[in-house]
Parts: sequence; structure tokens; C-alpha cells
Amino acid sequence: MMRFFSILALLLILYVSGPYIKQKLENSDYGSAIGQVESKINDVKDNPEVLAAFNTLSEKIQQLWGQLDLRLKDFPQPLQKEKTEDREKLALKTPVGQVFSVHNVELGENKENIEHNLGQANRASLNEYGAKWYAYHDNYRDFFMVMYDEKNKAAGLYTNQDLIASANRIKLGSSKESVRAALGEPLTKIQKGLMIYQLQSNSDYDVFLLDGVYVTIFYDKHENNTVTAMQLINKDTEQKKHELYTESSPVLKEGFEYQLFDLTNASRVEHQLPILTWDNHVKETARKHSTDMAVNDYFDHTNRKGQSPFDRMKEDHIIFHLAGENLAYGQFSSIFAHEGLMNSLGHRENILRDGYKYLGVGVAFNEQSQPYYTENFYAK
Repeated sequence: MMRFFSILALLLILYVSGPYIKQKLENSDYGSAIGQVESKINDVKDNPEVLAAFNTLSEKIQQLWGQLDLRLKDFPQPLQKEKTEDREKLALKTPVGQVFSVHNVELGENKENIEHNLGQANRASLNEYGAKWYAYHDNYRDFFMVMYDEKNKAAGLYTNQDLIASANRIKLGSSKESVRAALGEPLTKIQKGLMIYQLQSNSDYDVFLLDGVYVTIFYDKHENNTVTAMQLINKDTEQKKHELYTESSPVLKEGFEYQLFDLTNASRVEHQLPILTWDNHVKETARKHSTDMAVNDYFDHTNRKGQSPFDRMKEDHIIFHLAGENLAYGQFSSIFAHEGLMNSLGHRENILRDGYKYLGVGVAFNEQSQPYYTENFYAK
């Protein structure tokens, strides 16, 4: 390409300086020879066959130039890293009516008041409680989600960023030991009517029941078991959810997909990484794999045809130079799926890989309404 433009520049110089060079040469001993050459050139120039050939060549060059111009427009420009803006850190206030607050919002607050201060949510999507998570953020900075009840009061809160405040000084980055020292031993079971749900004793999260609120605190085992996220659910809201797995529906599938996408970007921002762009094309690839696993009762990156994630993406005509896949199964929400992936080193590396640019998430449910999650990352 550089050689092509160099030749064009040389021709331009010769064109501009041509008359001057000609004048100098005519006054020299080479003048008569140049006259003879010029006469021959005129004979050739006036030849009809030569003119026709020249016109054809000119048209071809114009066509080539047009195609080259289009390709240059389509050629991806160098991607610039997002500049980290200097932003004033949110001043967190100690909650008044609750044990914890998120982004200075407490359970029980009216939606009208919350959105008066924050503006409308960036997204609202169905969750496992039959309500919606409303996601608020500034390009995934200061990310948190609110669930409202039928009276439009906050019945649930979640964040995986440094937005947690409490009188007991528990916050993002607090150790598991300090959490348990302040809140006591976590629950080992939750009773809903006649059903008792046993909680795992060695999981990467603790559940507490504090003043009518189920508080789930997630720990990052790759950061010395420190607090990495928190979910607050009003007890009445939790008790209304009778089944461990919510009955599947197309709307819930889409809700889980968008929630997992948002959670991934919120984690990337918290780790000073650029956000990913949602990709509908690769979402369909991810959905098909989740559906295949749910229908055929298996859980693996390689499907029954022996295809890898990369094979499936190529089959769907997705062009990439870097790609990866995360899978999760059985978690009853996208929040629990995401926090589990962040505690699995290989999956965590995919979520926090700097080179990725696009993400599509596909969810499917088996006959027991257990969700399968597939995340496909790539760059092109």
C-alpha cells in the first residue's frame, strides 16, 4: 500500500515539474533527440487503438480505486482503550433504617424517590422472584440493581462494586472473618412453609437473616475470601418464592441473559477493564449450546458432535481472532452463576481478559427448570 502511494506521489511531482524539465532539456544538446521522442509519442497518442486501450485501463483503475476506498472504510480502525475518567467517588452514608445500604439506597425506599436522585434505570429484566431487576449505572460504573415490589418499594438490592455501607463497617473488601465476627454465624437452612432448604456449609457465600432481610454476602476466594458482592432480599419477597427453581419462560431466559451480561461488565469495570459490547449473533450460538445441553442432559464445552466452542462459532460464521467460553449450570439466578464463575479461575480469566470486545449470553432450561448458562466471548 505504501509503495502504491509513493508511486502516485512521484507521478504528481513529475507532472508538476514536467514543463520546467522539458524547457531545460530543449536548451541542451539533447533537444533534438527529445523532439524526435516527442513526435513519436504524439503519433502513439493519436492512434485510435492506443486511445481505446488507455480508456479501458483508466476505467479499470477507477473501479479498483473505488473498491479500495470502500475496503478502507470497512477496515476496522485501531481500537482505542477507554480513558479512565477522573470521577469523584460516591460518598457513602451510614444507613438509618437498615443494616446495609447500596449506593445510599435502603430497602423500603420508593422507586419515585430513587429515580428522582438517579434517573431511570438502564435496563429492567425479569428475575427469579417474578419481579424485575432494575439496573442503574453510568457506563457500568456505580453499578447496582434494585427490585421493586407491587407497591414500588425497594424489596431487593444487589451490587458487586464498592457501594456497600453499614454501621458495622462491612464493605467491599472486608474479610469473611470480620463479617462473621460482626453478624454471627450464617444460616444453614431456610424454611419456606413446610419446605426446608439446606444451605451449603462450605460455599463461597454466607446467608444471614437480619431484621427481616436475607443478606447474602459473596466472597472472592482469589482475593483472600474478601467481600466481592452483596444481595439483600426482603423476607416477605423471599418467602413468596416457593420453588428453588423458578418456572422457565422466554422472558426469564432473556432476563437471565441480560443480567449475566451486565454483571460481567460491572466486574470488568471494577477491575479497571473496558466493557464488552453485546453481540446478538454470538448470543444465538451460546443459546443453541445451552439448549443442546439442557435437552440432551450433559454439561461440557464439547458437544455431542465433537464440536468445540470455536467450531460452533465458525459454523455460525462468526469471525474472530480471540475467543472463549464460560459455562454454568444449576445456579438459580444469574447473580449466583456469575459469582460462581468469578471464583473459578479459568472462567474468571475469561471474564477479566483485556483482549475481548464482544459477549453474547445464551440461557436454556431443562424440564426441571434448571438453567444452563453459556457465555461466548470474542474479538475480531
